[in-house]
Amino acid sequence: MTDWYDQDLDDLTTAVDLLENPGLIAKISDVVGTPIEALFKALPSGAGDRIARVTHDSLMKTVNVAVRTLATGDHGKPRPRSHLALAGLAGGVGGAFGIAALPIELPVTTTIIMRSIADIARSEGEDLSAAGSRLACLEVFAMGGPSGGDDATESGYFAVRMALAQAVSEAARFVANRAVVEESAPVIVRLLAQIATRFNTVVGEKIMAQGVPLVGALGGATINVLFIEHFQDMARGHFIVRRLERKYGEDPVRAKYEELSGSC
Repeated sequence: MTDWYDQDLDDLTTAVDLLENPGLIAKISDVVGTPIEALFKALPSGAGDRIARVTHDSLMKTVNVAVRTLATGDHGKPRPRSHLALAGLAGGVGGAFGIAALPIELPVTTTIIMRSIADIARSEGEDLSAAGSRLACLEVFAMGGPSGGDDATESGYFAVRMALAQAVSEAARFVANRAVVEESAPVIVRLLAQIATRFNTVVGEKIMAQGVPLVGALGGATINVLFIEHFQDMARGHFIVRRLERKYGEDPVRAKYEELSGSC
């Protein structure tokens, strides 16, 4: 039986709350005054394919740029507010021009989110020069937004990690000795495809909300702030778990996580 320090147990409880109760859909629905489900009907024909294509292209282009701009030796507190402000500006463009701005706005927003994720990862002791840490940053984009084929039991945090485990392991071995993650490598393509399937769902919710006529630039900025806050929460929870896994081991952390999530 593992003896837990009180602070670590408090941190894990925080992680469980963040990862198992994302609440993004409800927050966006409050902003637009319309249930997200009702917006699906208003999505233009072919928009889903367009979102998927832009999402996939955005993900890999961000990881090297975002991580490379952060000092690997500084494990200080993350700076989420600066990233929120930048995301709000990008969201204003999305709110003003709707889905037409997607190829411009989404890569910018995704880069901001990736940089914020990497910042949080570093603050939790991750070595951003290591392939595993960079790929763990990518994993965050798959969290809190289950794919269309998921049921309730498949959308939990560890279920997502298990679904990605083989692809992440293969990708980590491939990029272990590379300074740059090569998006064209088959192992990276497979990983991105799995992550993008889940990320697409959350992006679709954001784009549909920004497309509501009354939302406009101000509402678009607000939605984008909620969007990045969602991934900041997912990143914080994810990297708390990884930090504790390095300290206590993967199995004890998962067992305690499941115990805590079952009592929530």
